Amino acid sequence: MANSSEPPWVRAIALVDMNCFFAAVEQLDNAAWRKRPVAVTNGLLGTTIITSSYEARAFGIKTGMRLNKARELCPDLIQAPSRPDRYAALSTNIMGALQQITPDVEIYSVDEAFLDITHCQSLLGSPLSIGRRIKKVVYDISGLYCSVGVSGDKTTAKFAAKQHKPDGLTIVNPTDAERFLACHPISALSGINKGVAGFLARYGIFRCRDMKKLPISILAKRYGNPGRRIWLMAQGQDPEKVSTNIKPPKTMGHGKNMPPETTDRHIILTYYQHMAEKLAARLRQYGFESKLFIISLKTKYQGWLSSKATTVYPTDDGRQIFYLCCTFLEQYWQGQGVWQVRIVALNLQSEKQADLFEQRKPSPQREKINQTVDGINEKFGEFAIAPSRLITRSEMPNVIAPSWQPSGHRKTV
Repeated sequence: MANSSEPPWVRAIALVDMNCFFAAVEQLDNAAWRKRPVAVTNGLLGTTIITSSYEARAFGIKTGMRLNKARELCPDLIQAPSRPDRYAALSTNIMGALQQITPDVEIYSVDEAFLDITHCQSLLGSPLSIGRRIKKVVYDISGLYCSVGVSGDKTTAKFAAKQHKPDGLTIVNPTDAERFLACHPISALSGINKGVAGFLARYGIFRCRDMKKLPISILAKRYGNPGRRIWLMAQGQDPEKVSTNIKPPKTMGHGKNMPPETTDRHIILTYYQHMAEKLAARLRQYGFESKLFIISLKTKYQGWLSSKATTVYPTDDGRQIFYLCCTFLEQYWQGQGVWQVRIVALNLQSEKQADLFEQRKPSPQREKINQTVDGINEKFGEFAIAPSRLITRSEMPNVIAPSWQPSGHRKTV
């Protein structure tokens, strides 16, 4: 049993945050780029910064900034084309290594993870000792630094991890969590979006310490159980547990940025077919179908234009999904410049469910074609064989989904 000068915490949760993960990987793999300003973009054609190194951030460069604007701030900025497969592989190694600390690991994103270390204290020592061990494990497996926050709840641990970047370690005893958060803006907490912050502002709630002025019933009435959680989060008492289970998906989608102000119909349809085939292949890979889809495109002045579209029977066929996109474009697009397209499948059901509850019109020929295509692409790489239109698809690489996981249906780029 490890020695410790303080009693074990009743609940101890750590948040691991990889520092500028994509940019750090590029500096790791390119020695000449270390300690230099690096900005990661979606391929060489990418014009928007995905993330940047701390050296670049010192010039005021931020995620979402246009590359030309960033070069005005930092003429020596190095553009690094993103390599999502490399980031995903390294993240998988890191997440696996964290299992050395505890089996209770919740992968929050490609560069963040929660660890419930409550039951590790008797073996590994104090939360401070475990936090140091986590940082060493991450560095040993990846060669990268991370920031770690440790407290008695997920929200405080996540906020703590932000306090001393890069390569930080912040420990907040659960008894100090409320005081630690008190003076910070409520909007700084994870999960508090502009809508929630605006609602709270109407009641004079701007900082975490203000939350006590508001009866929990008001948030519960407006947001239900998530509202109750928000009320507790602001006081360092987030009740949400670390979850190691990957829930079955309710939706599945893919989208892609386009060259700004694209007005060429053929190019827009190429992007739609690319996403339709990508979505369909992923549906088939995990045994899901859908007959309800949201088709969307983004314009500069109107924002997102979206519409729901249905197929007669549940489908996992890219040709049927692409037909919905063609119909959507015909009905809703009026020639304005397009910046992005997106397709989302809703109300997913397994193929077995569809057989049980839906009268389906089977198409053995299409199913056999899709199976053959999937087999070839699995062996030789994505879109080794694809509809002819996709020969001219975008050269910009895939991106990692925000909800990426190293296994299951969220393991996708």
